[in-house]
Amino acid sequence: MPFDPRTTPLTAVEARVLATLMEKARTVPDSYPLTLNALITGCNQKSSRDPVMEVSDSQAQEALDSLRLRTLTVQISSQRATRWEHNFPRGIGVPDQSAVLLALLMLRGPQTAGELRINSERWHRFADISSVEAFLDELAERSEEKGGPLVVQLPRAPGAREQRWAHLLCGPVDLSAPVAAAAGTRSDALAQRVSELEAQVARLQQQLAHVYEQLGLQESEPQPPM
Repeated sequence: MPFDPRTTPLTAVEARVLATLMEKARTVPDSYPLTLNALITGCNQKSSRDPVMEVSDSQAQEALDSLRLRTLTVQISSQRATRWEHNFPRGIGVPDQSAVLLALLMLRGPQTAGELRINSERWHRFADISSVEAFLDELAERSEEKGGPLVVQLPRAPGAREQRWAHLLCGPVDLSAPVAAAAGTRSDALAQRVSELEAQVARLQQQLAHVYEQLGLQESEPQPPM
């Protein structure tokens, strides 16, 4: 039966585990399939992750077992160590290009088509943004018989030129939250920038006052605008 995120959504840890397996399969193929320790390191790395997580051994193992029951991961046992690999494209029923986009959304959070194209360089080289958008549209229009949509386009954030996309593998997305969060982030950034500029102006004023003092001059009063 096709994977349906509406009835059997992934947990946040399951999504991180699955996406990490997909990432390492393409970026470090010599170390793939992954041991449990290598997988946990990948799940908890600070770069290319949003949000940053602290997945424990037990959480990762529980997620792997759950994903295996849904045929999304495969356990490979040997005398040296047990390793794991993903079975995402076949288990979900999507082409490799779509799987790459879904994994990036699971790892890095909502992104625009342009950001996805840039972030996928080490995974798959999309010809242009239009090709990325074509695969996203296909995922957004996934039929009910196949389990329904797997991505959704978020409302355009204030001041943003492009809309971002989010995955639906962990269930429905609050379409108002990303916009509010983005607006809040920009507001915080603007406030910080204003504070930095004010501090810079204050330093320049102090330096100018010092120069006047050294030269024995008096600061001239600002002239009113004509």
